[in-house]
Amino acid sequence: MTIRASLFALLVSTLLLSSCGDKRLYYWGKYESIVRQSYTEPDEMDVSTQISELEIDLIDAKDSGKKIAPGFYAHLGMMYAKQGDIVSAEEMFLQEKALFPESSVLIDGMLNRVKKNQGKQ
Repeated sequence: MTIRASLFALLVSTLLLSSCGDKRLYYWGKYESIVRQSYTEPDEMDVSTQISELEIDLIDAKDSGKKIAPGFYAHLGMMYAKQGDIVSAEEMFLQEKALFPESSVLIDGMLNRVKKNQGKQ
């Protein structure tokens, strides 16, 4: 009975300890709060601030070995496009499309709009 109780205690402790780690699939950083703020308080965070915050998040994600969240690269691409950096915008859109192929239709539309508006700035 003692061996059985010890094995049970070991199993329970293993299960409890395995649930303590960070189980999130993606690295979100400040992305969610930036997007929320850009809709609720659009004048509070300008494009260059968003870009710098998201670039810091990219570095943090790479340093921690975590995957970047869906939509992250698309939003960063939109910010680059607003700033007039079309090359970086296209790079971010293509990165989003490569990581999340299900976003292809949306990203292709964004790429087309960026290319179409390229000469209008």
